[in-house]
Amino acid sequence: MKYFRKTGEKGFTLIELMIVITIIGILLSVAAPRYKSATVSAGEAALKKDLFILRDVMDQYYSDHGEYPPTLKSLVEAGYIRNVPKDPFTGSTDTWVEVPAGGEEKGVYDVHSGSDLVGLDGTPYNDW
Repeated sequence: MKYFRKTGEKGFTLIELMIVITIIGILLSVAAPRYKSATVSAGEAALKKDLFILRDVMDQYYSDHGEYPPTLKSLVEAGYIRNVPKDPFTGSTDTWVEVPAGGEEKGVYDVHSGSDLVGLDGTPYNDW
């Protein structure tokens, strides 16, 4: 087995390949956790945006009709939003937890994520 090239031979030696593979492995071990953290942060930002929009639209519906919407889908039917957004962590539009209004009020007062996961700050997404 040859480890070194003679003058004029083409190709890479085993040592050169091992060094390159080691460097690539080190770079991947540094980049993978940062990638995972970045994707979770992006999902959290999307969840915050979706919750803000849904809550704002429910308040607009209340201002216009004097009552809260019966369901999230009724906001679409009334033209307040184009469609119910997907929960970024469950990937579904049907997993939103609709919080009913208390007292004599009827309808959906608030909304939470249906995910059981915990955020980067340590609070569950379904408490946001």
